[in-house]
Amino acid sequence: MTNGNGTPEAGQAPQLNVLAQYTKDLSFENPNAPVSLQPQSQQPQINIQINVNANNLSEHEYEVVLSVEGKAENAGKVMFSFELAYAGVFRIVNVPQENLHPLVMIECPRLLFPFAREIIATAVRDGGFPPLMLDPVDFVGLYRQNMERQMAAQGQVKPS
Repeated sequence: MTNGNGTPEAGQAPQLNVLAQYTKDLSFENPNAPVSLQPQSQQPQINIQINVNANNLSEHEYEVVLSVEGKAENAGKVMFSFELAYAGVFRIVNVPQENLHPLVMIECPRLLFPFAREIIATAVRDGGFPPLMLDPVDFVGLYRQNMERQMAAQGQVKPS
């Protein structure tokens, strides 16, 4: 499959296929209902955290998990909170080794995000609130932040 140095032979196009998508975990809490459902005098403070993890399942297959956690608070009280782990199994072939990690950690979650966004919007709506439409995510920026954090944790200097 390769020409000896880890790069694909000429004529073999890189391939990224989605084999499966699924909800691994979903939690929605509305701990102060019905009070939290009453009209509020101010907009809630909404905090969202997004993480990406990947597991190598076989030589060419990877499970990528997009984790999204969020909480809406108003006057120090939680209006709602949610956690979603949305995953996909991807088959990746004919991709040079140096491009594999960024592909798995950037492009795969980018493909999963619209589905996770819809699940969250629906869960929040079904909890009695207007649907929460998450803003698009810069997965390239998230990848760079995570790589810089890993390098700092290992005591390495950031490349210029």
